Amino acid sequence: MTSNTARKAPMHSGTQSTVRFDRVGLRYGRGPEVLQDIDINLRAGSFNFLTGPSGAGKSSLLKLMYLALQPSRGLVTLFGKDIATQSVSDLEQIRQQVGVVWQSFGLLDHLSVFDNVALPLRVKGAAHDSYAGDVKDLLDWVGLGAKAGAMPATLSGGEKQRVAIARSVIVKPLLLIADEPTGNVDPQIGERLMRLFSEMNRMGTTVIIATHDRGLIDFVPGDVYHLQDAHLFQEVGA
Repeated sequence: MTSNTARKAPMHSGTQSTVRFDRVGLRYGRGPEVLQDIDINLRAGSFNFLTGPSGAGKSSLLKLMYLALQPSRGLVTLFGKDIATQSVSDLEQIRQQVGVVWQSFGLLDHLSVFDNVALPLRVKGAAHDSYAGDVKDLLDWVGLGAKAGAMPATLSGGEKQRVAIARSVIVKPLLLIADEPTGNVDPQIGERLMRLFSEMNRMGTTVIIATHDRGLIDFVPGDVYHLQDAHLFQEVGA
């Protein structure tokens, strides 16, 4: 990253932030900080990309946004709320507004494709008749309508990835976090998934995607952040 194509990720004020980090640091145990002085503001309704070499800490940064990790220092604010001051029940309510797609898929092997996608709605107590049509439509969109009754063990890696994505967006989250969401699918399906993310963004969801694929960045306009040597920079003029 050269000085004319990158700058330190900005720290913004204001209330229209979905995610805001102020001088956030993260270390595991007594080791060195894997993230240092991270300042970032994801504007409500923005589309964002996170890039960087393998091992740079992209997944750790995303886990901080999802509250799967707590920072070692600094301020993390989600939806205008300082997470350090929230109760356990408040944090759970915040998490319910976040959709997450991890590389490990996280599917439940004893549930069908349909039931895996519907699970977040079932947990909220929604009736089957209220979501069955939406689940079917979403599975059709990701190209898995014919496999609604299949079990995860019978799926390929790319199919599991699409189920995981469908599950993450079925609740129409305010924030969608995706870690290499197209890494296990062919280019045609990848473009379809990016159109899905773009449509969700058009409807108001803030999106951040970690990726090594520069083609995705060209596919959907958005802010691009680069993580390297424990520091975060925002690309400009790319």
